[in-house]
Amino acid sequence: MIKMEKLVHTPNNHPEWNESFYFCFSDRENKINAMTRLGLKPNKDETMTFFLVFLPDGSVAGYRDTEGINGEWGEHEWRAKGMRFMPQPDGTWRYSYTGPMIQVKKPSDFPMVSQDKSLIKAVLPTRMDIHFKPVHKEYEYSEHMTPESLEIGKKAGDEHWEQVGLIEGTLTLGETSYKISKQIGQRDHTYGVRDWTGVGDWLYYVVWFNEHLAVNPAAIIMEDGRVSWGGFIYKDGVNHPIVKMKVLEQRFIDGVLPVSSRLELVTKNGEKHILEGEAGPVVPLPFMDESGKLSVLAQSFGEFTLDDIGGGYGSFETLRVKH
Repeated sequence: MIKMEKLVHTPNNHPEWNESFYFCFSDRENKINAMTRLGLKPNKDETMTFFLVFLPDGSVAGYRDTEGINGEWGEHEWRAKGMRFMPQPDGTWRYSYTGPMIQVKKPSDFPMVSQDKSLIKAVLPTRMDIHFKPVHKEYEYSEHMTPESLEIGKKAGDEHWEQVGLIEGTLTLGETSYKISKQIGQRDHTYGVRDWTGVGDWLYYVVWFNEHLAVNPAAIIMEDGRVSWGGFIYKDGVNHPIVKMKVLEQRFIDGVLPVSSRLELVTKNGEKHILEGEAGPVVPLPFMDESGKLSVLAQSFGEFTLDDIGGGYGSFETLRVKH
């Protein structure tokens, strides 16, 4: 049994303070990729959630919504609009969802369905029941970040845990049911103020090669050029902290939709690695602050190589201010 980190923290008085939980997985056998998040904002009595499933035919099914917390602020389950995140006493997690999902043929059209209903391919009754079993001790970013990285990183939360695991379960969309067995997933947990429009350039990748090798780099690049980085390389049961990172190249469509990237990663043991990635279909999720400033959280899954090792796969996420 692997012990979990502390799951509930005392909020400060900032309205955008979050206790945030995230989960993503790739089923290589069924050719589906999925990600979901619950962000609890106790000072606004609000829980924000989204759930996206990238389907084998290139379409995407998803939803995005908010719901009141209504005083439900515990340590054993979090829920919003049919989605439930449930930590278990043995260190595993269960994730479930029951409700409708909107299917859109072109993933980049997903944010526009509220204005243009003709973009909706189908409304799919959906059920998910997934069990997550961790394969290593969770990794906490801030323990290995520089003071400057920590200060910049506060725009995305105070502390940040990641954990890779094997998943089992079922996912049914409409009349199609997928049995998921021994596939790889990852959970994420952060708390603190999440400033969606205060970051100029953010990248976050969850990359798996197999259950013994995974890479999880993240960086915030400020408009003045300062960089906050963090993450780890998981190899053969050991978490190797990333202590230095260079963004060698990033390519985007219209400045916000990711195409590819190339990173140099240096781990605590002195090893240097080159991680290259190419994004697949992208779902852009817009966020606008009270002043009208717009940023786009781009959700995608991609293909990756680490040095001379190919076959990597996983989430390819960026956040960009739209000018």
